[in-house]
Amino acid sequence: MGKKLVAVNAGPRMKWNTDTLITEAIKGAESQGAEVQKFDLFRLERYTGCISCFGCKKEKFKGHCICKDGLTPVLDAIRESDGLIIGSPNYLSELTASFRALYERLIFQYLTYTVEKPCCNERPIPVLLIMTSNAPDTMFLDMMQKYQQTFNAFVGPTEVLISGETLQLKDYGKTDWQWTLFDPEARQKRHEEVFPKECQKAFEMGAALVR
Repeated sequence: MGKKLVAVNAGPRMKWNTDTLITEAIKGAESQGAEVQKFDLFRLERYTGCISCFGCKKEKFKGHCICKDGLTPVLDAIRESDGLIIGSPNYLSELTASFRALYERLIFQYLTYTVEKPCCNERPIPVLLIMTSNAPDTMFLDMMQKYQQTFNAFVGPTEVLISGETLQLKDYGKTDWQWTLFDPEARQKRHEEVFPKECQKAFEMGAALVR
């Protein structure tokens, strides 16, 4: 029986940078016989981040977020999966609020507040964490390393893929926004020459989740 993975898009734009890299990672996982269930956080029913109810700290609910909303099926699917692909664009030097909501709920349910056993997750799974950004890919290495460390500790062994200086618009010249911060030709060139290599890397990393 093949492995079951969950893929989560924490960005709002379908078939754009983040979603494209996630899709390539899914293809990689499927190439190794995995079945992948995908969730788009911006298209779920209403949800919140952790509400600090501490229900997950009760013995009978240990390791399970008891808040019922649009994130519940995502958390349930991740808990039963054999691997997780999750991606987010960078907004204002952080991952999206949608990502953070899932991140809080996913991690906090496993946090025990005990020295002897800080994490109650008995079923670690491999994770591929993807971030896209219009800034250089080296700009947020420290932030992504911290996320990686937390996922390592509470979800499972995590690899990170960062795609920087992404193409935000198909044609910067067709808008009246006057985004003089960016060089449209350089962005287009990078999208044509570098982004396909990142897509291939995402495919390979998705495949590696299954192996």
